[in-house]
Amino acid sequence: MDVLRQLQGFFKERRHYLLFSILCLAIATALGLVYPTLLRRLIDNVIVPRHFEGVPMLALTALGVVILKSFMQFLHGFFGGRLGNFLAYRLRNACYEKLQFLSFRYYDTAKTGDLMSRLTGDLEAIRNFIGFGFAQLLNVLLMLFFGAAVMLSINWQLTLITLITMPLLTFVALKFESKIHPTFQDMRQALSSLTTAVQENITGVRTVKSFARESYEVDKFTIRNEYYKKNQLNAADLWGRYFPVMELLASISIVLLMGMGGYLVIRQSLTLGELVAFFSLIWYIIGPMWSIGFHINNYTQSKASGERVLELLNQPVDVKDEEDVVELDPAKVQGHITFDHVTFAYGNKMPAVVDIHIDAPPGSVIGLLGGTGSGKSTIIQLLMRAYNVNEGSIRLDGTDIRQIRIKDLRAQISSVFQETFLFSSSIRNNISYGMSNVSMEEIIRVSKLAKAHDFISELPDGYDTVVGERGMGLSGGQKQRIAIARALLKNPKILVLDDATSAVDMETEHEIQAGFKEVMKGRTTFIIAHRISSLRHADEILVLEEGRVVQRGTHEELTATPGAYQDVYHIQYADHIAQIASAAEKVNP
Repeated sequence: MDVLRQLQGFFKERRHYLLFSILCLAIATALGLVYPTLLRRLIDNVIVPRHFEGVPMLALTALGVVILKSFMQFLHGFFGGRLGNFLAYRLRNACYEKLQFLSFRYYDTAKTGDLMSRLTGDLEAIRNFIGFGFAQLLNVLLMLFFGAAVMLSINWQLTLITLITMPLLTFVALKFESKIHPTFQDMRQALSSLTTAVQENITGVRTVKSFARESYEVDKFTIRNEYYKKNQLNAADLWGRYFPVMELLASISIVLLMGMGGYLVIRQSLTLGELVAFFSLIWYIIGPMWSIGFHINNYTQSKASGERVLELLNQPVDVKDEEDVVELDPAKVQGHITFDHVTFAYGNKMPAVVDIHIDAPPGSVIGLLGGTGSGKSTIIQLLMRAYNVNEGSIRLDGTDIRQIRIKDLRAQISSVFQETFLFSSSIRNNISYGMSNVSMEEIIRVSKLAKAHDFISELPDGYDTVVGERGMGLSGGQKQRIAIARALLKNPKILVLDDATSAVDMETEHEIQAGFKEVMKGRTTFIIAHRISSLRHADEILVLEEGRVVQRGTHEELTATPGAYQDVYHIQYADHIAQIASAAEKVNP
């Protein structure tokens, strides 16, 4: 029940709904005990002595009980439904908010399908149990207590004999719960794995088809589906082994009641009406014992689901605001970035960057060049404080970014990543993402700077054209230009271009870079690029290898110095250099 206690905080404001739901169900259960009593009086006081004038009164009493019981059950459903929906609403919001603020370190290993499963199937299991299942589980105890109390008041000897198998039945039910809980945990994990497989396949369907790997994906899904089926069969096997035992024990109680009850009626130690009432009351005991497996099943599923949801909610946030955090005044931000001997490693891996020192005055342009895994993107992630540095510090205008409110820091940084993400919305909304009161003139202005206005204008609905999921329907270059426009509209003090023109042709790249020259004025800009043409105008270029700076300087300085930069330059401009040499040879044979 520790899981339920932790979840209590999410419905504390509506816990009176739970109390009302339980109270109404308890009243409905107590009213159900009136039926055996009425049946007993009908037989002993009306039918046997043939006093039929009492039938109307008993009938009216039964009708009144039915109406009142139905009303109580309605209120139980009403309050239970309100409680369950309120809890699900609060939990769903809490989980989604948690996902927004979890650190990048968490998403490095998290699986989308698993997270989707927690926010849908797991939340639904919790909603059903807290809204209805918890009250129903308590109602089992109420039915046992009320039923046993009335039976004892009629004949305590027959009650004890009839209920002699109940302790064993309870033991079997609890044993079943201890076995079924791990099975349901495995089942939820298997379902998450299944959901992840589907999500990844749908997201990467173009890759699947381009490699003709449909059969491989089917086989991969079949393996996970087989594992899920295996867990379902394990649960069914447990039900198949335990429920017949519970039914046998319950049936023994009926046999004992028939034998002993009939004997007492013959000896006139028990009236016929009392025996009939006993048969009705015994189902108040057996019924809950038979259904206790169902309620335990619901409880077990909700417990497993609650553990998974709480695991998400209790995830530590590695990167968060400190207590003495500084709030930035946007008007005073200059954009002076300093990396002071920064070292960082992802978890227990080898350092991704080592002893990085960068001094980027306001308005300067810093270029980063290096192969895959050299640490270029890590430097940018650290600047945005996606991770905290292990050693050294990063400062904005002289203030350590760990002392700046994260929201304020990131509001001053605008990024264009190599892998462009667009939302399933209009182009207008994608460009103005997260910004209100943006005029159409501003959107068109930044679109022209990003060389996106012309192709947007040619689309059927222009800026109101809805792009598909992840920007499907647009070319890579078109998506990248929309992302550039989105970054420019933010009007940041710090601009990050992470291979921002990798998906466009050389001509378009030169056009976009010409537009960048205007928007870079007064902004500190970091450019990650594989093309030297994107870096040649940078104030300082850093060449990285295995997380270390191996060369630094301007384009002219680096091309004149033997090293990695010069090697890349010769590779990228080999044809161009050969053409110049050939032309010179013709002029001066």
